[in-house]
Amino acid sequence: MTGFALYRLPYEGQVTLVAQKEGEPLELPSIAALNGQTGFVVAPFSISPSCPLVLIRPDVVQTFPSYRECAFVGAGLSLAVRRPLSSGETTSLNRDTYADDFRRFFAGLSDGRFSKLVLSRCAEVQSEEDAQPLTLFQRACEMYPRMFISLVCTPQSGMWLTATPEILLEGIGNQWRTIALAGTMKLEGDDLLGEGEHMTWSTKNIQEQRYVATYLMNCLERVADDIHEEGPRTVRAANLVHLRSDFTFTLSDNERVGDVLQLLHPTPAVCGLPKQDAYDFILSNEHTPRLYYSGFMGPLNLSPQTSAISPQPSAISPQTSDLRLQTHLYVSLRCMQVTDTQYRLYAGGGLLKDSVEEQEWMETEAKMETMRRVLKTQ
Repeated sequence: MTGFALYRLPYEGQVTLVAQKEGEPLELPSIAALNGQTGFVVAPFSISPSCPLVLIRPDVVQTFPSYRECAFVGAGLSLAVRRPLSSGETTSLNRDTYADDFRRFFAGLSDGRFSKLVLSRCAEVQSEEDAQPLTLFQRACEMYPRMFISLVCTPQSGMWLTATPEILLEGIGNQWRTIALAGTMKLEGDDLLGEGEHMTWSTKNIQEQRYVATYLMNCLERVADDIHEEGPRTVRAANLVHLRSDFTFTLSDNERVGDVLQLLHPTPAVCGLPKQDAYDFILSNEHTPRLYYSGFMGPLNLSPQTSAISPQPSAISPQTSDLRLQTHLYVSLRCMQVTDTQYRLYAGGGLLKDSVEEQEWMETEAKMETMRRVLKTQ
């Protein structure tokens, strides 16, 4: 096998394996080139020759009743395709370097060039054990039932483990949805027993989420019909809570999903506003190359496999009898890169003109805790 993706949708029991038998996964020149394609998408934040948009051909599509029972039995998969990173490809960002980045980003917000910027960083960690990637995937499935969990490996991207709460684009038939997810608070004490329903949101968090929701509505009004927005509401993801608005809509032409994705990505939740200026600023000023962090991944136009699916509150929840093509693309957040020698964790946070550097650093620490718990690393 030359590339594979193992994934579990939020609130589901079953796990699905998508694998390519021969030849390297397809590299596409643009997000729009996903129009009419089928397979498992692995998209970076920014497409480049060294970080291409990859599509795993679904030569093998195999389902397992649960993460406890999933294995590479009969698929002949090898984990040898994970690659070490070349020197200089990315660096672990220390506290001082993050502070320097924050000052540059904050200057752009203070002088009015941007209304929002997202600053990310990377941290290299060691595990307390030499766990196999499949074991880490299974552990993430057990810890985070609310999230999209995936273990993806291709020669181009290397290996990534992701536990993300953010839908970029999801659809069954002509029924589609996306979400505006932004604002972050950490659950502590008695709040860990609930869903964060008693949390009080700051003006900064509310404004940050509203930027994303407004952006999505403006995009959808150009390409979609029957658009409905619900929210915002508080949702839990691991030991964090976020503000979320849901958008449901219809598309007249499901073959043009690549065009919709080109319009949506990157959203202000991972980039900033104005979009193109923020995107260019991030590529020029952020110390940490994001690679596949804050890109997106998931199955595109795949036929569902027969399985028992646990109830999931969704306007387009799949049913076992629904045999229409399905797409489930998620923003690659709460993720880590697995190399032959180390684990590299990625996280970011949205900055506004009233952001405080210490608070933003602590937010990235809280987000990295999602993967640190999987590694059992403090």
